[in-house]
This record gives sequence, C-alpha cells and structure tokens, in this order.
Amino acid sequence: MPNAMMKAKDSIYGSLAECYITIGTRRYNFMSLTDFESKWEVKITEVKILGKVGMGHKAAGGKGTWSGTAHYNQSHFRAIAEHYQKTGEMPYFEIQVSNEDPTSAAGRQTIIHRDCLCDKFTLAKFKAGEEILDEELSGTFESWDMPEKFNELEGY
Repeated sequence: MPNAMMKAKDSIYGSLAECYITIGTRRYNFMSLTDFESKWEVKITEVKILGKVGMGHKAAGGKGTWSGTAHYNQSHFRAIAEHYQKTGEMPYFEIQVSNEDPTSAAGRQTIIHRDCLCDKFTLAKFKAGEEILDEELSGTFESWDMPEKFNELEGY
C-alpha cells in the first residue's frame, strides 16, 4: 500500500487571505498588507531532578510576535504612534487573519491575535525612482484564538 500524499490542490494560495485590524471600536479591512506572519514561542524551563543525570523540561509561558509588510498607503499605525507620543497611552488592537482557498479541501482557518502592540513605526518615507512604497510592521500579542480550523486532509 503506497504512503498517503497530500494533493497539490490542497495547498493554500496565500493571496486569498483576509486580514482585519480592530483599533478601539473601529474594524478595518487591512488590505494594504502584502505579507504577514505571527508566531507563538513557548518558553521551556529546565527542571532539575534529584537522582537523574539529565534535565527535565516544562512549558512555562509563551510569547506572541507578529511581523508583516504593507503598502505605504494607510495611517492606522502612525495614528497609534501619534496617540502614544502625545498621551503616553499605547492603544492595544486586534489582528484577525483568515486563510481560505476554494480549491483546497483544507477549508478555512482564522486566527485572532489579541492585545497587539506595534514595536516600531514608519512615520514618513520616500525613495526617488521607487514605483511602490511599502513599510515593515512588527509587534507583539498577548493571546490568540482559533475560531476556525483547517479540515483534516484525507490521509491523516
């Protein structure tokens, strides 16, 4: 019996993603993003155990980070930076990302990143001769939810 293999059509085409940001009570379709990635890093602590030569390990917390590139044509994050600079209050926000490719049996997955912060801001920029301006974005988030999960593909 041959090994089960993923069908090429079940890969997810990245350009079909959706991204929304919620700042305060306003929700925006953040269609200016051209790439995005978030990661949840688990902190592993070493555990000393009497009578054992090797160390044990235990999960002891986590840290969320996100990064992306956007077209330089929106001011949402600059407005957050301006608010922080003038008031000392850094507004938290949410980022919701959904991936769905209608040709894939994987279906749809949605991740909602909660209590997000930006850690750097592009305030102004130009580049002579550049056809399209973009900007790098990055930050942290404190928790996340996955209200929609990909379907299990045949063979798992």
